Amino acid sequence: MKTDSQLQQDVCAELKWEPSINATQIGVQVKDGIVTLAGDVDSYSEKVDAELAAQRVGGVKGLATAINVKLHGKNHRRDADIAQAAEHVLSWSNYVQPDVIKVAVEKGRVTLSGKVRWDFERRGAIAVIRHLKGVVSVIDQITIKDKVSSKLVKDDIEAALKRRARQEGSDINVEVAGTNVTLTGTVHSWSERDLVNYAAKNSPGVWTVIDNLTVVS
Repeated sequence: MKTDSQLQQDVCAELKWEPSINATQIGVQVKDGIVTLAGDVDSYSEKVDAELAAQRVGGVKGLATAINVKLHGKNHRRDADIAQAAEHVLSWSNYVQPDVIKVAVEKGRVTLSGKVRWDFERRGAIAVIRHLKGVVSVIDQITIKDKVSSKLVKDDIEAALKRRARQEGSDINVEVAGTNVTLTGTVHSWSERDLVNYAAKNSPGVWTVIDNLTVVS
């Protein structure tokens, strides 16, 4: 197990390694495995990239963010311009159907709402918006239309495993609570674990996957 000091060094190194981040602007503190990031960055996408970089580091138990997005000069845009740009990128995106996602902007904060069938549509919409100039945050109010079926999720997982000539999903249990799916049981490799998670996330109606799978050799 890494010490807090080791985790701090590793997170700092990961931030420096990520080219989309100016690591000199971000401070890192660690206590009991919980990482806190603080500082000012030039864009919302940089803030998200910093969070993702910290989460990639092994041993991190949780993440708290105190990063502020401070826009300077040409990075400032009127809310109307941000809203227009958001409408355009969503209409050009392959992730969502036209006119499904609604956009509202206030002081650079973009709120996305609407109903989609697949979670990849929700994630895709957020991904394209967060890179727009002038955005300081993205508020996700998108909902998913379909109800989650534990049998359907299980069937999707087993089909994905079979397509790749791997074991069936008989050792994997699926529990559903609203749009959330919890996976328990055993898999035989990290790649198999990733495949099971991917299949669950892309089942109709699933919003969040809680991975409690155990890898056994």
